[in-house]
Amino acid sequence: MHQQVLPPRLALTGIVKRYGSMLANNDVTLSVAAGEIHALLGENGAGKSTLMKIVYGVVKPDAGEIAWEGEPVAIPDPNAARRLGIGMVFQHFSLFETLTVAENIALGLGSTRPLAELTAEIRAVAAQYGLAVEPGRHVHHLSVGERQRVEILRCLLQRPKLLIMDEPTSVLTPQEADGLFVMLRRLAAEGCSVLYISHKLEEIRALCTAATVLRAGQVVARRDPRIETAESLAEMMIGGGLTHTSRPAAREAGPPSLVVDRLTLPSDEPFGTALRGIAFELRAGEILGIAGVAGNGQKELLAALAGERRAPAGSILLDDRPIGGFGPAERRARGLHFIPEERLGRGAVAEYSLAENALLTRVDDTTAPRGLIDLKTVAALAARLIQRYGVRCSGTAAQGRSLSGGNMQKFIVGREIDAGPRVLLAAHPTWGVDIGAALAIRQALIDLAAGGAGVLVVSEDLDELLEIADRIAVLSGGRLSPPVPVGETSVEAIGLLMGGAEQVAHAPAA
Repeated sequence: MHQQVLPPRLALTGIVKRYGSMLANNDVTLSVAAGEIHALLGENGAGKSTLMKIVYGVVKPDAGEIAWEGEPVAIPDPNAARRLGIGMVFQHFSLFETLTVAENIALGLGSTRPLAELTAEIRAVAAQYGLAVEPGRHVHHLSVGERQRVEILRCLLQRPKLLIMDEPTSVLTPQEADGLFVMLRRLAAEGCSVLYISHKLEEIRALCTAATVLRAGQVVARRDPRIETAESLAEMMIGGGLTHTSRPAAREAGPPSLVVDRLTLPSDEPFGTALRGIAFELRAGEILGIAGVAGNGQKELLAALAGERRAPAGSILLDDRPIGGFGPAERRARGLHFIPEERLGRGAVAEYSLAENALLTRVDDTTAPRGLIDLKTVAALAARLIQRYGVRCSGTAAQGRSLSGGNMQKFIVGREIDAGPRVLLAAHPTWGVDIGAALAIRQALIDLAAGGAGVLVVSEDLDELLEIADRIAVLSGGRLSPPVPVGETSVEAIGLLMGGAEQVAHAPAA
């Protein structure tokens, strides 16, 4: 007796999507079996997000067919996708900022249940999977990492047959990521399919049983990631050999560039995190990494250092001069530059051209002599940044919204580095960007430090911090652990600190 062969849970055939002259998806064919954890790989701009939006009903394909459990279907909108059993965790969030977490989840589920009942279930699922979120908190107060947790929770509450996850571990400690993997494997064993997008290739190799690689909108490879190396997967994505970050020979760091002593700052919103006695030195020529799970005071610390908020207690010195009373523009004029975690909205303006975005933090005697903006100089600045940092775009007149996340991030990073800062604050500099863009950004930060600047990097990506940082500290509950050299700690020890354990950062490296 022959065993019945089940059709794929999802099958895409010949999917085409154009935006004007740009071909985002070009004859894409993809199938995902029931209970399969399937990776979708590609650089920023390769067409992954467009393809997933087609599956979720956000975007309509120009050509091609979609089959669900063997039957042709049309997915005109996300409600139709959810009725089929498709859930999606977006990298770029679809949340209403003026509503609470629970209200957003209720809207996403189309739920008519009493809010108190739904809130109790949110708390239970959040506790089950280690996704700490306060259901009564308004979204506009949440960090980027916390917003992603809301998206994950909203999806899990749908009990989906196909779960699409876009960079879900970027806000988790290693221990929490392991817990998420356990959960995904359990879902897969119960028959749920998972489409998994991540730029963490070792994560793909450990979790996924199949992978489809996109490049320039086309499928270029189908592989079993378990038998590939991270480097071979990366080379398929970029279509060539992979370059690696290089660091100059070890040398002594210079004198302190930024000194923070007993910095204390109450939260300005109900569920925020107060800073309590933050103290550290950032030396000239070094990269200091600050790790921590989102929501532990990173947003408040960066606001205090960048001048967006004034701390009532403690001191901040830049090159031995107090700057605690200065605002962002005054601090920038003295050599302190800032790369915020939100690319569009804080780092750049979606409706502005790249030339206009270049000017946002670069108004000086060069770009605006005698107070008048020199448009030719500004355009030349934008062109230089595009060329130097390999920004893929149509030119200096391209709107910010037209760039992929990785290219917008390279432009913002390049703009701040090009200013020649004495100190650079970088919040999650490679969050959600592809491996090629991440390598370029990390190398730019390394080169900046090698030139004598002090670089402070706040990130949840421990592999990144251990690769580029000279010393590392952990922010947990508004308190900062003492910075230690990266060679004297380990991922496990840092992960425990991120989870709120006592100071164990000096545990020997594995």
